[in-house]
Amino acid sequence: MNRHVNAIAGRLSLRPPQRHSLEILDRVTEIVPPHKTADLKVALEIIRSEYPTVTDFEREFPSLCFALATGVGKTRLMGAFISYLHLAHGINNFFVMAPNLTIYNKLITDFTPNTPKYVFKGIAEFATDPPEIITGDNYEAKAGTLFDQTLRCKVNIFNISKINSEVRGGRSPRIKRLSEYIGESYFDYLADLKDLVLIMDESHRYRASAGVRAINELKPVLGLELTATPFIEGPKGAVPFKNVIFDYPLARAMQDGFVKEPAVATQKNFDANRFSKEEIEKIKLEDGIRLHEDVKVRLETYARQTDQNIVKPFVLVIARDTTHAGELLKLIQSDGFFEGRYMNRIENGKQVNKVIQVDSSRTGAEEEQMIADLLEVECTNSPTEIVIHVNMLKEGWDVTNLYTIVPLRAANARILIEQSIGRGLRLPYGKRTGVSAVDRLSIVAHDRFQEIIDEANRPDSAIRLEKVIIEPPGQYHKLATVVSQAGVLAQIGGQSLESSSATITESGAPTTASVFATEAEKTVAKAAYKVITTYEQLPSSSQLLNKQIQKEIIARVKEEVAPAQGELAGVADQVDVAAVVAKTTELVVQDTIDIPRILVVPKGEVTSGFNSFTLNPSSIHYQPVERDILIQHLRTHRQETLTASGNGQTELRLEDYLVRTLIDFDDISYDDHADLLYDLAGQMVKHLRSYLKDNGEVVNVLQYYQRQLAEFIHSQMQAHHWEKAAGYDVVVSKGFTTLKPLAFTAPADEPIHSFRHRPPDVTKIAQLVFGGFSRCLYPVQKFQSDTERVLSIILDREATKWFKPGRGQFQIFYKWGTDQREYQPDFVAETKDAIYMLEPKMRKDMEDQEVIQKKESAVSWCKHASDHASKNGGKPWKYLLIAHDLIAENMSIAGIAAQFSVK
Repeated sequence: MNRHVNAIAGRLSLRPPQRHSLEILDRVTEIVPPHKTADLKVALEIIRSEYPTVTDFEREFPSLCFALATGVGKTRLMGAFISYLHLAHGINNFFVMAPNLTIYNKLITDFTPNTPKYVFKGIAEFATDPPEIITGDNYEAKAGTLFDQTLRCKVNIFNISKINSEVRGGRSPRIKRLSEYIGESYFDYLADLKDLVLIMDESHRYRASAGVRAINELKPVLGLELTATPFIEGPKGAVPFKNVIFDYPLARAMQDGFVKEPAVATQKNFDANRFSKEEIEKIKLEDGIRLHEDVKVRLETYARQTDQNIVKPFVLVIARDTTHAGELLKLIQSDGFFEGRYMNRIENGKQVNKVIQVDSSRTGAEEEQMIADLLEVECTNSPTEIVIHVNMLKEGWDVTNLYTIVPLRAANARILIEQSIGRGLRLPYGKRTGVSAVDRLSIVAHDRFQEIIDEANRPDSAIRLEKVIIEPPGQYHKLATVVSQAGVLAQIGGQSLESSSATITESGAPTTASVFATEAEKTVAKAAYKVITTYEQLPSSSQLLNKQIQKEIIARVKEEVAPAQGELAGVADQVDVAAVVAKTTELVVQDTIDIPRILVVPKGEVTSGFNSFTLNPSSIHYQPVERDILIQHLRTHRQETLTASGNGQTELRLEDYLVRTLIDFDDISYDDHADLLYDLAGQMVKHLRSYLKDNGEVVNVLQYYQRQLAEFIHSQMQAHHWEKAAGYDVVVSKGFTTLKPLAFTAPADEPIHSFRHRPPDVTKIAQLVFGGFSRCLYPVQKFQSDTERVLSIILDREATKWFKPGRGQFQIFYKWGTDQREYQPDFVAETKDAIYMLEPKMRKDMEDQEVIQKKESAVSWCKHASDHASKNGGKPWKYLLIAHDLIAENMSIAGIAAQFSVK
């Protein structure tokens, strides 16, 4: 493989389907080098021999279509294509075609250096000498740079819709008119270039347009088409492209986690026959806003939990026409719609548009402003929360923060699904988070709910929709984000509980006042706490009381609160800093459970590998794939998997089909494992021969199922993995860790519940926030089950201190397959004799393999933590894996430990 492929894939962080597309381009340019005088028929035969889905270029030059699902990253792939062709083949001239003004403007932005989504970011060769960007608006002004030999790479970006309008009535487009500076038309200049590559974005939109027919006369050396829908609608239905070389459909993108999970939403027991058309529209619109408000809080909560940027979601409302859009805008802007919360207004002298209307009725400056507002919707500081549109956003609207769609235009279920969800599939964090609300796109479709479900469940459907049931208005609870900080903050005059809900903050107000009387003392105490958090490297929190450490803290606190030069006397002159620091330190030590940060580091040279073993291929029964039905199967999930793994290349040795895929796994080195790999591949080939009728069928199965077969072999290799080192050192980098803030969502109108009282509906306990603790290190906690609530009663009665740790509090990892996952125990409690890590589990899950892996990692961590504690005057750690059905209020910690302690 060309070295540039690996370099570009790494620098641009290409996803697997993007990288595979680049690998295909690399192979195509190897077997059919891009050249102006290439024989079209011969080139087609060569490409078709390896990529049988390409039956016709459908143009007068070699043109190949890469069909990638929306959200996978077609624009990034354009940057990879251009980088590869320039660096590997010295191609310097590119012509990028956009289907409309929105995509045209977006492409210009994404090809411009120092923009957030710059397509060449990471390509070192373009860092100091970026490609010259020539557009349909400035190509005449840039004519002077055309012959500048220092500008080696030039990227032309043109809007085909503009060219289409120019060729109406048989006229020539402006690009074909004579340019006095270059002595010919810009079109003729391009056509004369010996290395022009044509890249067509959303190529299904203009395949047969007059503008494209004119552009085709450029006769480029290669055409690269990008689209999510590789077919055009004809009078008899969809007509698939004949030049698709790689197809990565939506179903595969969803399975691989590159896009959001689409969901259809309706009210529980909703009967559309009871309402008029207008009433249904209003209900859908209101429920869409309720979903939006819900997800807005959940996004903020997730961001705060994981220290990520907060994503601002918005709602897309699809109107019937411009008149209908105007009516919807008027309704949303009215005082009666959610108390006028979404009215556009003037704030601080600036126009704040909560709602924007996007349609074809705008022209000139209004249209430009509309598009500018639309492109700003993704920005965190954009005030827009609702976008009303009329058929203008089919492709190219590259946002990641669309979470709710309210379609109010009549359409069949298939069109509703395909056109609606395509706008909101992109993920804000680039990958799935595992949090349903953050990973989901909701379509509000009360009156079409069952129709959409039925369409999604069709065997040939591209997706499978999740169902979301919205509670009727009377049962709906608005959500709020709750942030619970260490309880010691309230004692020193800070804030240990924050929430956007007054109901929550008022009911969770601390019952104990600050130990410091004056604001000056509180200021010093807060500064002391901040400084104390930087001493986690001490062997234990009790070391904070050491006289020398206290002197250091006092000195740093005085610096923190010292007045700026020229100011009057500072806080330090008003209080006894040493006394406040001593008291604050005492409180921190008192309210800290020493959780060390433990690293297990190998000594000397580390080697790893796999032991030989006998493969168990009994579950493998793949059958040959018929080539003549390969194209027919491309749009189904199953067939896409086949196409993605098989590229038609033949190998002299059958085992090579598997070995070449196995060496792509990160933990396999060909040099170290070649003998084992060929042995395992040979065992698999032997198994295939045992049930397939001839060698041709074996080759077929190996070629089209090589990825699945390699993954199967790799999964069995994991049980035989070994690692050797001269020994291992246990390094404790921190003797204790200060408590991290906990963030979660809760009903905004629900007060904090007493942990001693069983809620009436225990099925909704995970939604509630509990407080009233005496010995918990946080003011409030959340429980996932009533069993956890009962366990908290036991801990609050018998432990000296306890809490439920948040993400990142511990750094314990366990191996699950090829992944290293983080384990977070449910409870931590300290008694006078020991510190316990407690994990209540349903009895049926006690022997679950993942639970066992977590247990083994936790037990190992507890051993290392106990060893560290014994050397520093601390307490031993013990791990308790507790059967949930045996947890009752009459149990004691000692009794639980006697029955469920794991060693």
